[in-house]
Amino acid sequence: MIFLGVILLVIGFVTGISILWTVGIILLLIGLVLMVMGAVGHEVGGRRHYW
Repeated sequence: MIFLGVILLVIGFVTGISILWTVGIILLLIGLVLMVMGAVGHEVGGRRHYW
């Protein structure tokens, strides 16, 4: 999810499409939150790690 967010950010920046930029930021933030939750030991979706 983090990689998809970064890819959308880059594509949105290069092409100037603001919706891709916005979706990229949202996906990047959600991915980072899930990664941090998994790293601290909270189960995410029934798993110890988000990946």
